[in-house]
Amino acid sequence: MKFRPRTRREFLRELFWSAGAAGTATWLAACGGSSGNSTPIMASGRFAGVGPLGEPDANNIRLPAGFSSRVVAVAGQFPAAGSPGIWHAFPDGSAVFPRAGGGWIYCCNSEVPGTGTVTFAFPELSGLPLIDELIGAGGQLVPGLGGASALVFDVAGNVVDCYRVLRNTTFNCSGGATPWNTWLSCEEINDGRVWECDPFGVEDEAVKPALGIFAHEALALDADRRCVYMTEDLPDGRFYRFVATEADWPAGGRARFEQGTLQVLQVIGDPDTAENNPLPVQWIDAANPGARQIDNRLPAATAFDGGEGLWFHQGIAYFATKGDNRIWALDTAAQTLEIIYDFDTATGANKILSGVDNLTVTSTGEILVCEDGGDMQLCVILPDRSVIPLLQVVGQDASEISGPAFSPDGRRLYFNSNRGSRNGLGLGITYEIMLPFSV
Repeated sequence: MKFRPRTRREFLRELFWSAGAAGTATWLAACGGSSGNSTPIMASGRFAGVGPLGEPDANNIRLPAGFSSRVVAVAGQFPAAGSPGIWHAFPDGSAVFPRAGGGWIYCCNSEVPGTGTVTFAFPELSGLPLIDELIGAGGQLVPGLGGASALVFDVAGNVVDCYRVLRNTTFNCSGGATPWNTWLSCEEINDGRVWECDPFGVEDEAVKPALGIFAHEALALDADRRCVYMTEDLPDGRFYRFVATEADWPAGGRARFEQGTLQVLQVIGDPDTAENNPLPVQWIDAANPGARQIDNRLPAATAFDGGEGLWFHQGIAYFATKGDNRIWALDTAAQTLEIIYDFDTATGANKILSGVDNLTVTSTGEILVCEDGGDMQLCVILPDRSVIPLLQVVGQDASEISGPAFSPDGRRLYFNSNRGSRNGLGLGITYEIMLPFSV
Protein backbone atom coordinates (compact mmCIF):
# COMPACT_ATOMS: atom_id res chain seq x y z
CA MET A 1 0.00 0.00 0.00
CA LYS A 2 1.13 3.54 -0.62
CA PHE A 3 1.30 6.09 2.16
CA ARG A 4 0.60 9.80 2.18
CA PRO A 5 1.71 12.33 4.81
CA ARG A 6 -1.04 13.31 7.20
CA THR A 7 -1.41 15.57 10.20
CA ARG A 8 -1.85 14.13 13.65
CA ARG A 9 -5.16 12.33 13.95
CA GLU A 10 -8.01 14.30 15.44
CA PHE A 11 -9.73 13.28 18.62
CA LEU A 12 -12.68 11.00 18.24
CA ARG A 13 -15.33 13.05 16.54
CA GLU A 14 -18.34 11.23 17.79
CA LEU A 15 -18.19 9.69 21.22
CA PHE A 16 -21.15 9.27 23.50
CA TRP A 17 -22.18 7.61 26.71
CA SER A 18 -23.71 4.17 26.43
CA ALA A 19 -27.42 4.17 27.13
CA GLY A 20 -28.17 3.34 30.74
CA ALA A 21 -24.51 3.12 31.72
CA ALA A 22 -23.37 6.37 33.22
CA GLY A 23 -19.63 6.76 32.99
CA THR A 24 -19.28 4.08 30.33
CA ALA A 25 -17.58 5.40 27.22
CA THR A 26 -18.12 3.82 23.83
CA TRP A 27 -16.79 4.40 20.35
CA LEU A 28 -18.59 5.67 17.32
CA ALA A 29 -15.15 5.96 15.73
CA ALA A 30 -16.53 8.52 13.26
CA CYS A 31 -17.86 5.56 11.32
CA GLY A 32 -21.17 7.05 10.33
CA GLY A 33 -22.86 6.88 13.73
CA SER A 34 -24.52 9.85 15.36
CA SER A 35 -25.20 10.80 18.94
CA GLY A 36 -27.60 13.54 17.88
CA ASN A 37 -25.30 16.19 19.35
CA SER A 38 -23.15 18.59 17.37
CA THR A 39 -20.53 18.60 20.13
CA PRO A 40 -19.04 15.18 20.93
CA ILE A 41 -18.72 14.12 24.54
CA MET A 42 -15.11 13.19 25.25
CA ALA A 43 -14.49 10.35 27.67
CA SER A 44 -11.23 8.75 28.62
CA GLY A 45 -12.07 5.12 29.42
CA ARG A 46 -11.27 2.88 32.36
CA PHE A 47 -7.52 2.73 31.75
CA ALA A 48 -7.06 6.49 31.46
CA GLY A 49 -4.75 7.80 34.12
CA VAL A 50 -2.90 4.49 34.48
CA GLY A 51 0.62 5.47 35.39
CA PRO A 52 3.90 4.77 33.63
CA LEU A 53 5.35 1.28 33.54
CA GLY A 54 7.62 0.39 36.43
CA GLU A 55 10.72 -1.75 36.56
CA PRO A 56 10.44 -5.44 35.58
CA ASP A 57 8.92 -7.63 38.31
CA ALA A 58 9.98 -11.15 39.22
CA ASN A 59 8.27 -12.41 36.04
CA ASN A 60 10.07 -9.84 33.86
CA ILE A 61 6.83 -7.91 33.31
CA ARG A 62 6.77 -4.11 33.49
CA LEU A 63 3.47 -2.91 34.92
CA PRO A 64 1.90 0.32 36.20
CA ALA A 65 1.65 0.86 39.95
CA GLY A 66 -1.11 -1.21 41.53
CA PHE A 67 -0.92 -4.05 38.96
CA SER A 68 0.70 -7.43 39.63
CA SER A 69 1.57 -10.52 37.58
CA ARG A 70 1.85 -14.26 37.98
CA VAL A 71 2.66 -17.16 35.68
CA VAL A 72 -0.31 -19.55 35.34
CA ALA A 73 1.02 -21.97 32.73
CA VAL A 74 4.29 -22.84 31.00
CA ALA A 75 4.40 -24.86 27.78
CA GLY A 76 5.54 -28.41 28.42
CA GLN A 77 4.58 -28.36 32.10
CA PHE A 78 1.55 -29.47 34.12
CA PRO A 79 -0.29 -26.28 35.17
CA ALA A 80 -2.48 -28.04 37.75
CA ALA A 81 -1.37 -30.53 40.39
CA GLY A 82 -2.89 -33.93 39.73
CA SER A 83 -4.15 -32.98 36.28
CA PRO A 84 -2.95 -35.08 33.33
CA GLY A 85 -2.99 -32.10 30.97
CA ILE A 86 0.26 -30.52 29.74
CA TRP A 87 0.07 -26.90 28.59
CA HIS A 88 0.58 -26.73 24.85
CA ALA A 89 3.33 -24.98 22.88
CA PHE A 90 3.08 -21.56 21.22
CA PRO A 91 -0.11 -20.34 22.98
CA ASP A 92 -1.96 -17.80 20.84
CA GLY A 93 -5.53 -16.51 20.44
CA SER A 94 -7.74 -17.07 23.48
CA ALA A 95 -11.01 -16.33 25.24
CA VAL A 96 -12.44 -16.73 28.74
CA PHE A 97 -15.63 -18.67 29.50
CA PRO A 98 -17.47 -18.59 32.85
CA ARG A 99 -18.10 -21.87 34.66
CA ALA A 100 -21.39 -22.73 36.29
CA GLY A 101 -21.07 -22.25 40.03
CA GLY A 102 -18.06 -19.96 39.71
CA GLY A 103 -14.62 -20.02 38.18
CA TRP A 104 -13.74 -19.74 34.53
CA ILE A 105 -11.87 -21.36 31.64
CA TYR A 106 -9.12 -19.77 29.57
CA CYS A 107 -9.44 -21.49 26.18
CA CYS A 108 -6.30 -21.01 24.12
CA ASN A 109 -5.03 -21.97 20.67
CA SER A 110 -1.75 -23.73 19.96
CA GLU A 111 0.07 -22.19 17.00
CA VAL A 112 2.10 -25.30 16.22
CA PRO A 113 2.78 -25.80 12.49
CA GLY A 114 3.10 -29.21 10.99
CA THR A 115 1.90 -29.81 7.45
CA GLY A 116 4.54 -31.94 5.82
CA THR A 117 8.07 -32.03 7.19
CA VAL A 118 9.13 -29.10 9.34
CA THR A 119 12.36 -29.12 11.33
CA PHE A 120 11.70 -28.48 15.00
CA ALA A 121 13.69 -25.60 16.45
CA PHE A 122 14.58 -27.38 19.69
CA PRO A 123 15.48 -31.04 18.93
CA GLU A 124 17.86 -31.06 21.89
CA LEU A 125 14.84 -30.86 24.19
CA SER A 126 13.56 -34.35 23.34
CA GLY A 127 12.60 -36.32 26.43
CA LEU A 128 10.29 -33.66 27.86
CA PRO A 129 6.63 -34.79 27.81
CA LEU A 130 5.44 -32.04 25.48
CA ILE A 131 8.41 -32.42 23.14
CA ASP A 132 7.85 -36.16 22.87
CA GLU A 133 4.29 -35.34 21.79
CA LEU A 134 5.39 -32.69 19.30
CA ILE A 135 8.30 -34.32 17.51
CA GLY A 136 9.00 -37.65 15.92
CA ALA A 137 12.22 -39.23 14.76
CA GLY A 138 14.85 -36.81 13.51
CA GLY A 139 13.55 -33.85 15.47
CA GLN A 140 10.72 -33.05 13.07
CA LEU A 141 7.26 -31.83 13.92
CA VAL A 142 4.43 -34.33 13.84
CA PRO A 143 1.62 -32.97 11.60
CA GLY A 144 -1.61 -31.78 13.12
CA LEU A 145 -0.50 -30.83 16.62
CA GLY A 146 -1.95 -27.35 16.78
CA GLY A 147 -5.43 -27.33 18.26
CA ALA A 148 -6.53 -25.72 21.51
CA SER A 149 -6.48 -26.37 25.24
CA ALA A 150 -8.46 -25.32 28.29
CA LEU A 151 -6.93 -23.91 31.46
CA VAL A 152 -9.50 -24.24 34.24
CA PHE A 153 -9.72 -21.87 37.24
CA ASP A 154 -11.79 -22.23 40.38
CA VAL A 155 -13.75 -19.38 41.94
CA ALA A 156 -10.64 -18.18 43.81
CA GLY A 157 -8.54 -18.05 40.65
CA ASN A 158 -6.53 -21.22 41.27
CA VAL A 159 -5.63 -23.40 38.28
CA VAL A 160 -7.37 -26.72 38.87
CA ASP A 161 -7.32 -28.51 35.51
CA CYS A 162 -5.90 -28.51 31.99
CA TYR A 163 -7.01 -30.54 28.98
CA ARG A 164 -7.14 -30.52 25.19
CA VAL A 165 -10.36 -29.42 23.48
CA LEU A 166 -9.08 -29.64 19.88
CA ARG A 167 -6.49 -31.92 18.29
CA ASN A 168 -5.22 -32.87 14.83
CA THR A 169 -5.33 -29.37 13.38
CA THR A 170 -2.54 -27.13 12.19
CA PHE A 171 -1.21 -23.68 13.06
CA ASN A 172 -4.20 -22.57 15.11
CA CYS A 173 -3.62 -18.88 15.47
CA SER A 174 -6.62 -16.98 16.78
CA GLY A 175 -10.38 -17.37 16.64
CA GLY A 176 -13.40 -16.11 18.52
CA ALA A 177 -15.96 -16.95 21.19
CA THR A 178 -19.66 -17.55 20.55
CA PRO A 179 -22.63 -16.39 22.65
CA TRP A 180 -23.36 -20.07 23.42
CA ASN A 181 -19.92 -20.51 25.00
CA THR A 182 -18.01 -22.40 22.35
CA TRP A 183 -14.62 -21.50 20.90
CA LEU A 184 -14.13 -21.11 17.14
CA SER A 185 -10.50 -21.97 16.45
CA CYS A 186 -8.88 -20.83 13.18
CA GLU A 187 -6.15 -22.52 11.16
CA GLU A 188 -3.70 -20.06 9.61
CA ILE A 189 -2.79 -21.96 6.44
CA ASN A 190 -4.10 -21.62 2.89
CA ASP A 191 -6.16 -24.78 3.47
CA GLY A 192 -7.23 -23.45 6.86
CA ARG A 193 -10.66 -24.07 8.28
CA VAL A 194 -12.58 -23.03 11.37
CA TRP A 195 -13.26 -25.58 14.08
CA GLU A 196 -15.93 -25.22 16.75
CA CYS A 197 -14.83 -26.75 20.04
CA ASP A 198 -16.17 -27.01 23.57
CA PRO A 199 -14.09 -25.28 26.28
CA PHE A 200 -15.78 -27.52 28.86
CA GLY A 201 -14.55 -30.69 27.16
CA VAL A 202 -17.97 -32.30 26.73
CA GLU A 203 -18.79 -31.96 23.03
CA ASP A 204 -16.53 -33.14 20.22
CA GLU A 205 -14.95 -30.60 17.91
CA ALA A 206 -16.65 -29.91 14.57
CA VAL A 207 -15.16 -28.41 11.40
CA LYS A 208 -17.08 -25.54 9.77
CA PRO A 209 -15.99 -25.37 6.10
CA ALA A 210 -18.82 -22.98 5.21
CA LEU A 211 -16.82 -20.28 7.03
CA GLY A 212 -14.28 -20.45 4.23
CA ILE A 213 -11.01 -22.15 3.36
CA PHE A 214 -8.16 -19.67 3.71
CA ALA A 215 -5.42 -18.53 6.08
CA HIS A 216 -7.78 -17.70 8.92
CA GLU A 217 -6.46 -15.46 11.66
CA ALA A 218 -9.35 -14.27 13.82
CA LEU A 219 -13.12 -13.97 13.74
CA ALA A 220 -15.91 -12.17 15.56
CA LEU A 221 -19.66 -12.69 15.65
CA ASP A 222 -22.55 -10.26 15.15
CA ALA A 223 -25.54 -12.28 16.31
CA ASP A 224 -28.07 -9.56 15.44
CA ARG A 225 -27.11 -9.71 11.76
CA ARG A 226 -26.23 -13.43 11.78
CA CYS A 227 -22.72 -12.52 10.59
CA VAL A 228 -19.25 -13.91 11.23
CA TYR A 229 -16.43 -11.45 10.35
CA MET A 230 -13.01 -12.95 9.57
CA THR A 231 -9.44 -11.77 8.86
CA GLU A 232 -6.91 -13.47 6.59
CA ASP A 233 -3.24 -13.34 7.55
CA LEU A 234 -1.53 -12.88 4.18
CA PRO A 235 0.20 -9.82 2.67
CA ASP A 236 -2.73 -9.61 0.23
CA GLY A 237 -5.31 -11.01 2.65
CA ARG A 238 -8.99 -10.25 2.40
CA PHE A 239 -11.62 -9.36 4.97
CA TYR A 240 -14.54 -11.82 4.92
CA ARG A 241 -17.96 -12.28 6.38
CA PHE A 242 -20.28 -15.27 6.48
CA VAL A 243 -23.98 -14.37 6.50
CA ALA A 244 -25.96 -17.29 7.87
CA THR A 245 -29.50 -18.07 6.78
CA GLU A 246 -32.24 -17.63 9.35
CA ALA A 247 -32.72 -21.38 9.46
CA ASP A 248 -29.00 -21.86 10.09
CA TRP A 249 -28.85 -19.22 12.84
CA PRO A 250 -32.29 -18.68 14.40
CA ALA A 251 -32.82 -15.55 16.48
CA GLY A 252 -31.58 -16.13 20.01
CA GLY A 253 -30.39 -19.60 19.09
CA ARG A 254 -27.19 -21.41 18.20
CA ALA A 255 -25.76 -21.23 14.70
CA ARG A 256 -24.76 -24.33 12.80
CA PHE A 257 -22.50 -22.42 10.37
CA GLU A 258 -23.57 -24.67 7.54
CA GLN A 259 -25.95 -22.60 5.39
CA GLY A 260 -25.17 -19.07 4.33
CA THR A 261 -23.13 -16.86 2.03
CA LEU A 262 -19.39 -16.23 2.18
CA GLN A 263 -18.58 -12.67 1.12
CA VAL A 264 -15.49 -10.48 0.67
CA LEU A 265 -15.16 -6.77 1.54
CA GLN A 266 -14.65 -4.10 -1.10
CA VAL A 267 -13.75 -0.57 -0.02
CA ILE A 268 -15.11 2.15 -2.29
CA GLY A 269 -12.17 4.50 -2.67
CA ASP A 270 -8.53 4.38 -1.65
CA PRO A 271 -8.17 2.63 1.75
CA ASP A 272 -5.03 4.65 2.44
CA THR A 273 -7.23 7.75 2.72
CA ALA A 274 -9.47 6.22 5.39
CA GLU A 275 -7.74 7.74 8.42
CA ASN A 276 -10.38 9.89 10.13
CA ASN A 277 -12.26 9.57 6.84
CA PRO A 278 -14.85 6.76 6.78
CA LEU A 279 -15.14 5.21 3.33
CA PRO A 280 -18.19 3.30 2.09
CA VAL A 281 -17.87 -0.44 1.62
CA GLN A 282 -19.81 -3.20 -0.08
CA TRP A 283 -19.75 -6.98 0.01
CA ILE A 284 -19.09 -9.32 -2.92
CA ASP A 285 -20.07 -12.98 -2.90
CA ALA A 286 -16.96 -15.14 -2.80
CA ALA A 287 -16.09 -17.05 -5.95
CA ASN A 288 -16.23 -20.81 -5.39
CA PRO A 289 -16.75 -20.47 -1.60
CA GLY A 290 -16.14 -24.18 -1.00
CA ALA A 291 -12.58 -24.00 -2.39
CA ARG A 292 -9.33 -22.35 -1.27
CA GLN A 293 -9.86 -18.63 -1.50
CA ILE A 294 -6.23 -17.93 -2.40
CA ASP A 295 -6.97 -19.67 -5.70
CA ASN A 296 -10.23 -17.79 -6.24
CA ARG A 297 -9.35 -14.14 -5.68
CA LEU A 298 -11.83 -11.48 -6.71
CA PRO A 299 -9.98 -8.53 -8.30
CA ALA A 300 -12.54 -6.07 -6.95
CA ALA A 301 -12.10 -7.18 -3.34
CA THR A 302 -9.81 -5.01 -1.21
CA ALA A 303 -6.49 -6.48 -0.08
CA PHE A 304 -5.35 -5.92 3.50
CA ASP A 305 -1.73 -6.31 4.51
CA GLY A 306 -1.71 -9.15 7.03
CA GLY A 307 -5.07 -9.36 8.80
CA GLU A 308 -4.68 -10.06 12.50
CA GLY A 309 -6.82 -9.56 15.61
CA LEU A 310 -10.56 -8.87 15.31
CA TRP A 311 -13.25 -7.91 17.81
CA PHE A 312 -16.91 -6.92 17.47
CA HIS A 313 -18.20 -4.28 19.88
CA GLN A 314 -21.43 -2.29 19.73
CA GLY A 315 -21.80 -2.52 15.98
CA ILE A 316 -18.13 -1.93 15.14
CA ALA A 317 -15.76 -4.65 13.94
CA TYR A 318 -12.23 -3.61 14.93
CA PHE A 319 -9.32 -5.37 13.26
CA ALA A 320 -5.55 -5.07 12.94
CA THR A 321 -3.25 -5.36 9.92
CA LYS A 322 0.34 -6.06 10.85
CA GLY A 323 1.96 -5.29 7.48
CA ASP A 324 1.12 -1.59 7.75
CA ASN A 325 0.58 -1.34 11.55
CA ARG A 326 -3.00 -0.14 11.36
CA ILE A 327 -6.16 -0.60 13.39
CA TRP A 328 -9.39 -0.40 11.41
CA ALA A 329 -13.02 0.14 12.42
CA LEU A 330 -15.80 -1.27 10.27
CA ASP A 331 -19.18 0.28 11.10
CA THR A 332 -21.52 -2.59 10.29
CA ALA A 333 -24.66 -0.42 10.34
CA ALA A 334 -23.38 2.48 8.25
CA GLN A 335 -21.22 0.13 6.13
CA THR A 336 -18.14 2.33 6.31
CA LEU A 337 -14.49 1.61 7.11
CA GLU A 338 -12.04 3.90 8.88
CA ILE A 339 -8.43 3.76 10.08
CA ILE A 340 -8.35 4.66 13.76
CA TYR A 341 -4.62 4.07 14.33
CA ASP A 342 -1.70 4.17 11.92
CA PHE A 343 1.83 3.85 13.28
CA ASP A 344 3.30 5.70 10.30
CA THR A 345 1.28 8.83 10.96
CA ALA A 346 1.21 8.64 14.76
CA THR A 347 3.23 11.28 16.57
CA GLY A 348 4.53 11.97 20.04
CA ALA A 349 3.44 9.63 22.82
CA ASN A 350 1.08 7.78 20.46
CA LYS A 351 3.90 6.40 18.31
CA ILE A 352 4.47 3.32 20.45
CA LEU A 353 2.27 0.63 18.93
CA SER A 354 3.87 -1.47 16.20
CA GLY A 355 3.66 -5.11 15.21
CA VAL A 356 -0.09 -4.99 15.85
CA ASP A 357 -1.57 -8.44 16.38
CA ASN A 358 -4.25 -9.93 18.66
CA LEU A 359 -6.70 -7.47 20.16
CA THR A 360 -9.69 -7.29 22.46
CA VAL A 361 -12.11 -4.51 23.37
CA THR A 362 -13.41 -3.78 26.85
CA SER A 363 -17.03 -3.10 27.65
CA THR A 364 -16.12 0.59 27.88
CA GLY A 365 -14.69 0.65 24.37
CA GLU A 366 -10.95 0.57 25.06
CA ILE A 367 -8.97 -1.45 22.52
CA LEU A 368 -6.15 -3.60 23.90
CA VAL A 369 -3.63 -4.42 21.17
CA CYS A 370 -0.80 -6.95 21.44
CA GLU A 371 2.56 -6.45 19.78
CA ASP A 372 4.23 -9.15 17.72
CA GLY A 373 7.71 -7.73 18.02
CA GLY A 374 7.74 -3.99 18.53
CA ASP A 375 8.61 -3.41 22.18
CA MET A 376 6.72 -6.54 23.32
CA GLN A 377 4.05 -4.34 24.83
CA LEU A 378 0.33 -4.66 25.26
CA CYS A 379 -1.06 -1.20 24.56
CA VAL A 380 -4.44 0.44 25.07
CA ILE A 381 -6.09 2.72 22.53
CA LEU A 382 -8.33 4.92 24.67
CA PRO A 383 -11.67 6.26 23.42
CA ASP A 384 -10.02 9.59 22.53
CA ARG A 385 -7.53 7.60 20.40
CA SER A 386 -4.54 8.31 22.58
CA VAL A 387 -2.33 5.26 23.16
CA ILE A 388 -0.76 4.10 26.41
CA PRO A 389 1.33 1.02 27.28
CA LEU A 390 -0.38 -1.29 29.74
CA LEU A 391 2.46 -3.78 30.17
CA GLN A 392 5.75 -4.86 28.64
CA VAL A 393 7.46 -8.24 28.60
CA VAL A 394 11.24 -7.87 28.79
CA GLY A 395 13.94 -10.34 27.86
CA GLN A 396 11.77 -12.19 25.32
CA ASP A 397 12.36 -10.16 22.18
CA ALA A 398 12.00 -13.18 19.89
CA SER A 399 8.45 -13.76 21.10
CA GLU A 400 5.09 -12.04 20.66
CA ILE A 401 2.20 -11.15 22.95
CA SER A 402 -1.06 -12.95 22.24
CA GLY A 403 -4.40 -14.07 23.63
CA PRO A 404 -5.59 -11.12 25.78
CA ALA A 405 -8.77 -11.99 27.68
CA PHE A 406 -10.39 -10.86 30.94
CA SER A 407 -11.84 -12.98 33.71
CA PRO A 408 -15.64 -12.75 34.06
CA ASP A 409 -15.38 -10.22 36.88
CA GLY A 410 -13.00 -8.04 34.87
CA ARG A 411 -10.31 -8.04 37.56
CA ARG A 412 -7.80 -10.37 35.86
CA LEU A 413 -6.22 -10.10 32.43
CA TYR A 414 -4.68 -13.16 30.79
CA PHE A 415 -2.17 -13.13 27.93
CA ASN A 416 0.62 -15.23 26.43
CA SER A 417 4.19 -14.75 25.48
CA ASN A 418 3.82 -16.99 22.43
CA ARG A 419 7.46 -18.12 22.35
CA GLY A 420 8.32 -17.01 25.84
CA SER A 421 11.28 -18.70 27.41
CA ARG A 422 11.79 -20.25 30.81
CA ASN A 423 15.00 -22.20 31.21
CA GLY A 424 15.71 -21.65 27.54
CA LEU A 425 12.70 -23.63 26.23
CA GLY A 426 11.09 -20.84 24.22
CA LEU A 427 7.74 -22.65 23.84
CA GLY A 428 5.43 -20.15 25.49
CA ILE A 429 4.29 -18.78 28.85
CA THR A 430 0.80 -17.75 29.95
CA TYR A 431 0.43 -14.91 32.45
CA GLU A 432 -2.26 -13.41 34.63
CA ILE A 433 -2.34 -9.70 35.49
CA MET A 434 -4.32 -8.61 38.54
CA LEU A 435 -5.87 -5.19 37.96
CA PRO A 436 -6.55 -2.65 40.75
CA PHE A 437 -10.04 -2.16 39.30
CA SER A 438 -12.61 -4.06 37.27
CA VAL A 439 -13.14 -3.44 33.56
